[in-house]
Amino acid sequence: MKKIGFLSFGHWTPSPHSQTRSAADSLLQAIDLAVAAEELGADGAYFRVHHFARQHASPFPLLAAIGARTERIEIGTGVIDMRYENPLYMAEDAGAADLISGGRLQLGISRGSPEQALDGWRHFGHRPPEGGTDADLARAHAERLLEVLKGEGIAEPHPSPMFANPPGPLRLEPYSEGLRERIWWGSSSNATAVWAAGLGMNLQSSTLKDDESGEPLHVQQRKQIEAYREAWRAAGHAREPRVSVSRSIFALVDDRDRAYFGRERNSEDQIGYIDPTTRAVFGRSYAAEPDVLVEQLARDEAIAAADTLLLTVPNQLGVEYNAHVIGSILTHVAPGLGWR
Repeated sequence: MKKIGFLSFGHWTPSPHSQTRSAADSLLQAIDLAVAAEELGADGAYFRVHHFARQHASPFPLLAAIGARTERIEIGTGVIDMRYENPLYMAEDAGAADLISGGRLQLGISRGSPEQALDGWRHFGHRPPEGGTDADLARAHAERLLEVLKGEGIAEPHPSPMFANPPGPLRLEPYSEGLRERIWWGSSSNATAVWAAGLGMNLQSSTLKDDESGEPLHVQQRKQIEAYREAWRAAGHAREPRVSVSRSIFALVDDRDRAYFGRERNSEDQIGYIDPTTRAVFGRSYAAEPDVLVEQLARDEAIAAADTLLLTVPNQLGVEYNAHVIGSILTHVAPGLGWR
């Protein structure tokens, strides 16, 4: 059994070829797709966060709206760039969205990827620590978020408050019990996966991964997952961790699928550089008849190692088609792999 959800980047463009031509289209269609995915039996609706781009940005209004329209499906991010975040304000937003959804929030956070704007986080008022990097900034924000999500008091009560306070230091409100255990770290390296395990975060293995061995992405991800789980055990955490990987997977079951993806060219891993010194490997896409997909996916070692698979969806093709993409995997592919 495996949890299967979708991951949307929320792209929109004012093009006649796009079904998602505005920010309003992107947001409202995301809600509709989450509702449709829940009806199909999918397990999660996840959203990527980018700033200064025609994509999803501040995620919590969207997550709260989906939480109010759905009943069962997990709602999450993959990922929020912590370089841009005020950890305390984020904890309040996350607590509210989690309570609205009835405790279904699964927050993926990370250092983030290369952005549209040069050092865009500086415009949000954030700076790396003295002598540190933007990666240090993101990790410091993440650690602060984890601390305040424990629900412990951090602020001294005012001696003459407007309203009566409970005794002792004040915690951030609204507080949502259990949210601290539903934070995931999006990791592109083995070292950061081990770091995340030590802090008790779940793991989202990044599809854009540092090329640390020259092996295929799925093999490197499987080894990353093994290192993460070993570090988790060494840290002595009481619960079992969760691990997700994301893939572009399209079952060719009708003429639309074949027109869109029948000549899929990204059938091999891609190699590139995310900065002048970091060589990265980007995962292949899968597009084939369902029986072929079953054979191909059975050989993906990272998918086998993970408990959660996120299907990246081409959101600009519209809600109806993306619901079809998700439904095709759930109906025609997942049973053949023992996932359903």
